[in-house]
Amino acid sequence: MAVSGRFVLLVAIGAVPIVLLGQAYGLAFEALGGWLLLAVVLGVVDLVLAGSPRRIGVERDLPLRVRLGQPAQSDLYLTNDGRRMLRGTVRDAWQPSAGAVSTRFAVRIPAGERRLVSAELRPFRRGERRVEQVGIRSFGPLGLWARQASIVAPGRIRVLPPFHSRRHLPSRLARLRELDGRTSVMVRGQGTEFDSLREYVRGDDVRSIDWRATARRDGLVVRTWRPERDRRVVIVIDSGRTSAARIDDEPRLDTAFEAALLLAALASRAGDRVDVIAWDRRVRARVQGATGPDLLSRMVDVLAPVDPELLETDWSAVPARVREITNQRALVVLLTSLETPGSSRGLLAVLPQLTQRHTVLVASVTDRSTFDLVGQRADLEQIYAAAAAERALLDVARVSAAARQQGAEVVTGSPADLPPAVADRYLALKAAGRL
Repeated sequence: MAVSGRFVLLVAIGAVPIVLLGQAYGLAFEALGGWLLLAVVLGVVDLVLAGSPRRIGVERDLPLRVRLGQPAQSDLYLTNDGRRMLRGTVRDAWQPSAGAVSTRFAVRIPAGERRLVSAELRPFRRGERRVEQVGIRSFGPLGLWARQASIVAPGRIRVLPPFHSRRHLPSRLARLRELDGRTSVMVRGQGTEFDSLREYVRGDDVRSIDWRATARRDGLVVRTWRPERDRRVVIVIDSGRTSAARIDDEPRLDTAFEAALLLAALASRAGDRVDVIAWDRRVRARVQGATGPDLLSRMVDVLAPVDPELLETDWSAVPARVREITNQRALVVLLTSLETPGSSRGLLAVLPQLTQRHTVLVASVTDRSTFDLVGQRADLEQIYAAAAAERALLDVARVSAAARQQGAEVVTGSPADLPPAVADRYLALKAAGRL
């Protein structure tokens, strides 16, 4: 049961006799008691005449998925199976991260009829956003007392990574078409595959002349090359404690997802096979064997509910996980953080095992504000902050240099710059025939 503001106002009116009658306390309190009794009787009558909230049937209609930052609509169909009209409010109890614009709605549902209540959702976190119950409060004709109940009506919506980095995909695909020989630019490098023969034109590399084919024709003939296809790309996303840090109001893990999605989209268009795992001490997500449009669809669906785990990543098990995926030479992309020698010791220890068999690319997010602090030295506080920032940058440089000494490629950048930087390094490795 619940009382409304009307009932409180009705009771407050009973204080008027005390003010008007002054010193006649006995008469005043007697009048107040009678007024309270009348208010309670009216409240009981109002409660009896209120429609039963437990006789309301609730059906929920939700989209299964929505991208982070995009709106979604939650529809509730309320059916009054009781004998009285329901006048009251409905509260759709979404968790706060679902971003419901409004959760309370006034309704009037005559007996035997059905009404639709729609709520707009603007989720601001990835993952499963859930709702379990609908609260219904039914008032009587006077609006004094209400009957209320919680109706079980579970629902969930999966909020997918936004994939903002897809805006970089067209320009990278254009460069890929140049590497692939679909334009006038042809490349030649170690490990590239023979594509076709054509006539020699001024500016062609003389080393690409096919003398046997030239002997059978009147003019010079050159070979054209294209980057290898059907290579393996294994993306390992670090979901350990360091991935929980927020840079530019975005968790490092979300930046890693953006880089993984852009690289997967580019590599799949290039004809390479892409496999993805999110790992800390166990596999949190895995996408293996998917190709074409199904690859990105499965990636965003599988990665959406992954959250950082507040524990150290077990890097010693990563080489075995990569071997489970492929025994062939592959490009292994490690999306992690290179902060301090202490936190990166496990990663540096396993890099020789990976670089011995594979081409390894380590990608890490950097904080642009750290670079800004280095140049701010107006007072003592800024000097200390600049010294700490300088030390942090030196640590990142030391760890990056150590990773390069182990034979790995290293890419660092801000959350906005890291995904295209990873894609560019992939294209450079492909052009050099190192995949």
